[in-house]
Amino acid sequence: MSEATEEEAKVSKKNKRLQFMKDDQFYRNGFKDVRKDVEDVMEGQFKSKLVDDMKENKHIVEREGVRVHLASDFGFCWGVERSIALAYEAVKHFPDRKVHITNELIHNPEVNDNLGNMEVNFIEKTADGKDFSVVGEKDVVILPAFGASFEEMQLFNEKDVEIVDTTCPWVSKVWNTVDTHQKKGLTSIIHGKYAHEETVATVSFCEDYLCVKNMEEAEMVADYILNGGDKAAFMKHFKNAVSDGFDPDTMLSNLGLANQTTMYKKETRAIGKMLQKTMLEKFGPVDAETHYMEFDTICDATQERQDAVHDLVVNAKELGLDFILVVGGWDSSNTAHLLEIPQLSGIRSFHINRAECITADNTISHRTMSGEIVTEKFIEDLSKDVVMGVTSGASTPDAAVQDSLSSIFMLKKVSA
Repeated sequence: MSEATEEEAKVSKKNKRLQFMKDDQFYRNGFKDVRKDVEDVMEGQFKSKLVDDMKENKHIVEREGVRVHLASDFGFCWGVERSIALAYEAVKHFPDRKVHITNELIHNPEVNDNLGNMEVNFIEKTADGKDFSVVGEKDVVILPAFGASFEEMQLFNEKDVEIVDTTCPWVSKVWNTVDTHQKKGLTSIIHGKYAHEETVATVSFCEDYLCVKNMEEAEMVADYILNGGDKAAFMKHFKNAVSDGFDPDTMLSNLGLANQTTMYKKETRAIGKMLQKTMLEKFGPVDAETHYMEFDTICDATQERQDAVHDLVVNAKELGLDFILVVGGWDSSNTAHLLEIPQLSGIRSFHINRAECITADNTISHRTMSGEIVTEKFIEDLSKDVVMGVTSGASTPDAAVQDSLSSIFMLKKVSA
């Protein structure tokens, strides 16, 4: 392949994506004719008077012998609100069309249930991928907040359908980052979960990539760069997390780091420092910069929510916290990382996805750091006052926090 052809191949996916977005059938700015109606619907479904009152009272509320400290940053981010609004507007703007969505809009059960109640068809996942055969001409297809893969976008661009793209701008920022990697001949190292919808979309815009889910896997990559090793074992471990034809002996000499926007930022930074040090050791101080490039693609909302939970943890003893409650979808990566912060500090904490996880018999069903859903005794002594912290993921409406706290207030009330 000539040098010009290689360069064209590296940038073609981004160029084609931008071309898709210019088509008349592609919508990213919503529909003004139904906007006011959608704003009213979202206000009714997602807002919370209790949470608003807490904001006005230094993020504190006391009821039924329960004192609650609300994290300083929590809940819906701008990107999520935008995604929901675009999806709702699409349904109202195309009332006589069949509307599909390629995945969950966001990782929140209430929001996805609402879309189901609006007769939005969630495209089914099969063993061979997604069943797009159900999408007919003139239908409407919503692309979720996580984005859609290049192949999906190309497929829908070729169909006679309306495409409503709710992709979060922060995700698009990551796509631009990996595009820069490809232009510079770098292998993209993506800190993320290879099966997560966002990462699936991101790698579809890469030529050469490898995904690492944590520091342990990043250390495996660094060790292979410096010392080589068992290539077969390395490839077996990363078999689902690398590009087709990946060769660690030739594709780990020039690296660019990016990340799933919802990962734990401190870990991404630590991985970046380690890889930078690895390339310095491998190639020396003069050449290291030409072999490694790094961009910060953690979204601001994710970082702010992580910092706010960290503040609760730091002040847990002074506040007298008995536990911290994390509210958000069990599949939500950004919410799961909020749980990690108190858990790794040894503070009792629970990640629930709905208020119904807290039951009248004083048990709580929650997701652990390992991903297991367990049920256990919740409040250790119902006869005593409870002091707790609470936060919620960027895809969690305030109403879900209110419902969860109401379950705790009721539990304490009936036990009095």
